[in-house]
Amino acid sequence: MGALKTLSCVLLLASTLVAPALPAFATAQPDPLRLIATCTGRMSAQMEFQWMFDGAKADATEAVRDRMIDILEAMMSPDQGRDVLNWRIEAKMAQAALLSRAVFNLDKRDARRAQRAAQQKIGACRSLLLS
Repeated sequence: MGALKTLSCVLLLASTLVAPALPAFATAQPDPLRLIATCTGRMSAQMEFQWMFDGAKADATEAVRDRMIDILEAMMSPDQGRDVLNWRIEAKMAQAALLSRAVFNLDKRDARRAQRAAQQKIGACRSLLLS
């Protein structure tokens, strides 16, 4: 499994190099560690939400989250644990807020916007993995 983690990490880092250049006003490319930590947190929120409303999809989301955890553990150094945990929690809370707005919102238009945003963020995270 160690080789798989290393390969995934290399592919992730390579994908950031071939990504289109950021506009001139952008400050810097995103930190790959923070990106994976954020996606891991979002996947955790998505999985927990699916436990309540769509249990069949929760297993697939859990598998994606577990793969992201493997990549995260391969990328981080021991002294980065607090930062990584913080990024995961912040992203999990943000995704949970979007999902709650999408389901429990009385404003249907805002609910649709929140649903699209939640799906977009999860889709972007899923796209970081090969399959």
